[in-house]
Amino acid sequence: MSLDNKLKLKAQTADDLMVISACLQDAVVTLGDMAYLPRERRFALMASRFLWEKPGADGDNCRRIRTGIHFEDVLEVTTLNISQDDKALALDLLAVDVIPAEETRATILLIFAGGGLIRLEVECITCLLTDMGDPWSTRCRPRHPALQKED
Repeated sequence: MSLDNKLKLKAQTADDLMVISACLQDAVVTLGDMAYLPRERRFALMASRFLWEKPGADGDNCRRIRTGIHFEDVLEVTTLNISQDDKALALDLLAVDVIPAEETRATILLIFAGGGLIRLEVECITCLLTDMGDPWSTRCRPRHPALQKED
């Protein structure tokens, strides 16, 4: 992947954030790679992002890349069902969602597998995603069980 093919995205609306959420689905994040900087009003994280936009037909050609993500204008950060004890704990990011609260304020939810949640109270939506480094091959393509219809 050349430098020109790396993602660099900015979200300022809920619709923009849906695009970033799709790019981050199944990203692997550790607690040690996340930080809330209250004085800068920034929440930042590094993730190993699965390249959904360039997957192989089978597991042999799948790739991941290190990706930096940060949210600006963050007023408060809270977590639910995420132990703060093990900084090496790997979390599987499933989605980034937004709940509009007021005309300018919003709540951004980082939703992890197993029920983990990070809640960002923001003054406005400003999120930047930047791929860094070179991608690497992975044999593991994320899979999700199909929803079963109840009879």
